[in-house]
Amino acid sequence: MNTDITRYGTGARMSEAVAYNGILWVAGQVGQPGASVADQTRQCLAEVDRILAEAGTDKTRILSAQIWLADISTFAHMNAVWDAWVPQGHTPARATGEAKLATPDYKVEVIVTAALR
Repeated sequence: MNTDITRYGTGARMSEAVAYNGILWVAGQVGQPGASVADQTRQCLAEVDRILAEAGTDKTRILSAQIWLADISTFAHMNAVWDAWVPQGHTPARATGEAKLATPDYKVEVIVTAALR
């Protein structure tokens, strides 16, 4: 068992991701403020891809995802982007809910947990 903790994109307040014992926890990713929910979702998922790659893993290894929408009525728009991105046969456990995000300009936030290689 690897008991080392590896942090990625560490800043003063938080890290973009933290790995421990074969698991990677990715912090919530948001898109460019003011963009549509579809565009913000694309941006979030691109950041998830980037962080997973930096840690040496990929989206086929995502175990779970939490998605927060500022307005649940945009669920179908987010899902259209998600469905095109997520690899069929490797879909993670997922929860989606409505929440007030850090700023009204954010429409979606994506949080994932993945297995490392």
